[in-house]
Amino acid sequence: MKVAVTGASGFIGLHVLRELAARGAETVATAFRHPPIGGFTHVCDVHLDIHTLTDDPFTLLGRPDVLLHFAWSGLPHYDSSHHVTQELPAQKAFLSNCVRSGIRRIVVAGTCFEYGLAHGEIQESQPLQPVTRYGEAKASLFEHMSSLRESLHYELAWPRIFYLFGPGQSPNSLYSQLHAAIVRGDRHFDMSGGDQVRDYLPVGEAARLLVEIAFHAGNTGSVNLCSGVPVRIRDLVASWIDAAGAGLQMNLGRFPYPTYEPMSFWGSRRKLEQILGGA
Repeated sequence: MKVAVTGASGFIGLHVLRELAARGAETVATAFRHPPIGGFTHVCDVHLDIHTLTDDPFTLLGRPDVLLHFAWSGLPHYDSSHHVTQELPAQKAFLSNCVRSGIRRIVVAGTCFEYGLAHGEIQESQPLQPVTRYGEAKASLFEHMSSLRESLHYELAWPRIFYLFGPGQSPNSLYSQLHAAIVRGDRHFDMSGGDQVRDYLPVGEAARLLVEIAFHAGNTGSVNLCSGVPVRIRDLVASWIDAAGAGLQMNLGRFPYPTYEPMSFWGSRRKLEQILGGA
């Protein structure tokens, strides 16, 4: 199987490339404003800017059997109008041309931000009520790609990614900020009250699941990419500190809770487990 990966130089993309390389998959890796990725076997580098329209991305990407699409600009500014006014139209045009030019299976990275302020365990059937521009743009793109299946026969998988952590993550992430504090030898780590409940997954495991979804035949539709295990943030941070063998103390209550996230939510893995069981 030949796999194309957009946004391959990003946090998730690089881990997906490692997973594909471990499986010996023939891969076309694309990135924008980055040097050739390199360091992987069975990988061909292609420069791609999805904001520059091309009529035949299927040929440009080496005629892949499946496209894993992670490219998205404007993060981590979740409420920037860029996501709706600039990114969304470019994404619609690019992915529509991917289907029209011949790509028969597409896996697009969705986000739990599409669910908005929903509380508790989240099912895929949960109404999409995003409260950020990023979530709004992703939800609109999902609706567009779903409706496209009415006129063009292709398979769509839309993994809604919950919270990830691991090496290579953005310096602004909780995980990276904590490890930077450990490296500096800080005695205290400033954070929120830590009582919010989230769903966290190691990025290596997320990459494995994304590749499993990519290789799964049939129209998958939306599926939660999550651990299915609710965890309190202060407990998660404590586990990271223990794993690092650090003497760092959490300085709780230094930052307010984000207003664009509910205090307690996590994903249901029922549909994901059904897919994995049938892979």
